[in-house]
Amino acid sequence: MNKKITKVVIPAAGFGTRFLPQTKAMPKEMLPIVDKPVIQYVVEEAVESGIEDVIIVTGYVKRAIEDHFDMPNAELIKNLEVGGKKELLEHVMRISELANFIYIRQKGAYGNGTPVLSAEPAIDNEPFAVLWGDEFIHAKPPRLSQMIKVYEKYGGIVISGVRIEKKEDLKRYGIADVEQVEGNVFKINEIVEKPEPDTAPSNLATHGAYILPPEIFGALRSLEPGKGGEIWLVDAINKLKNEGVPVYAVEIEGGRYYDTGNKLEYMKTVVELGLTHPDISEEFKKFLKDLDLK
Repeated sequence: MNKKITKVVIPAAGFGTRFLPQTKAMPKEMLPIVDKPVIQYVVEEAVESGIEDVIIVTGYVKRAIEDHFDMPNAELIKNLEVGGKKELLEHVMRISELANFIYIRQKGAYGNGTPVLSAEPAIDNEPFAVLWGDEFIHAKPPRLSQMIKVYEKYGGIVISGVRIEKKEDLKRYGIADVEQVEGNVFKINEIVEKPEPDTAPSNLATHGAYILPPEIFGALRSLEPGKGGEIWLVDAINKLKNEGVPVYAVEIEGGRYYDTGNKLEYMKTVVELGLTHPDISEEFKKFLKDLDLK
């Protein structure tokens, strides 16, 4: 029986250079998608999947993330009460009650493996999930919930998979060489980080969400800097795979992937979710139709 997954690590320590100057003093994870920051969508997915402890790995100018998931201050509470905005008050109060939040400052070399290693003291030698703080998937059931079911059946390492439609976009992701196990579950032979499109082993990007064993920390510590002089999580995963730990990809069913890590994809996300938001969808749709686009 595999141990229950109750903890998630959310790396949120990057500089957000693609969004400068907006992110000079504001975390990119706090960029709004209509009326909620990106990272709240990530946390809500985790909580819907049964996660109890949310470990957010932060860095410079990230205090706003902690403030967002904290209880609202007395002044805000009073303002909403006086204004008769009971429903809105209940909504902001619920944010701090989503999970048990733990914050850790990132230390170490540059690379996406470093924030995972920084979270080791909060993991307590048990398997855990990792979700990036600047992208999310809308799926029913949630992406992480689908992955946990696969982990409960097969164990090992489980990574979410998304098909990349445009060949030129393959170089933005870790692309997997896979063989099918059943349905939407694949065993991974190798993950190639940001390959050139003509040499990519498939169009299945394995990224965004991971279920990892505690042995990943030893693997990360043993790594030499890889591509670009960075410490890559995928290199640690490949190391464990070579030591006999099975690695699976789950092609997420019924999901829509939102990458808010660059300006264009962020704007697409805002527009798409704005069109489904109950408060503004109809007027926003009319506004877009009336635009004189040439």
